[in-house]
Amino acid sequence: MGSADEEAESSAATEREFDTSLSGRYSQLVARFVHGVELAAATVFAGLFAIGVVDLVLQIVGAVQSGRITDPLVVIGFIDTGLLLLIIVEVYQTVLAYVEETETQRIVELVIYTGVIAMARKVIIFRTGEYDTLVDALLAAGSYAIIIFALVGLLYADRTYRGSGVASE
Repeated sequence: MGSADEEAESSAATEREFDTSLSGRYSQLVARFVHGVELAAATVFAGLFAIGVVDLVLQIVGAVQSGRITDPLVVIGFIDTGLLLLIIVEVYQTVLAYVEETETQRIVELVIYTGVIAMARKVIIFRTGEYDTLVDALLAAGSYAIIIFALVGLLYADRTYRGSGVASE
């Protein structure tokens, strides 16, 4: 009876080894697929950035030629587009950080910077006339302020945490 048990245990061990080997290969395959998708995403963001820069230059040239370059709303539009391009760069860098398996703290920092740029963009293009009521505009402005203060607080905490030598990564 001992040999039957030993055979069953040996068979079960062999089956587990096969499962582990199969799951290991599958895991590697999925990891390579995800890595490829991350690289594709980085390429898309790099392409969007390049297209955006060309578009911004064409917009500026068009505004100079038409004389609209002195219109403050046109200039604010350029600033808005420039900040949007910076957001694309930050997202690109975040994707690259994932691809390169950068430490988590650096990825979080990139995400916070992206948020700061996005909120700065919102504040710069903020116009009360775009809201139905003054109360709606005040609620939006208050929300922006809260988000900006939270992001600045996160940046401060990140710098303090990193500067204190507490960081483990």
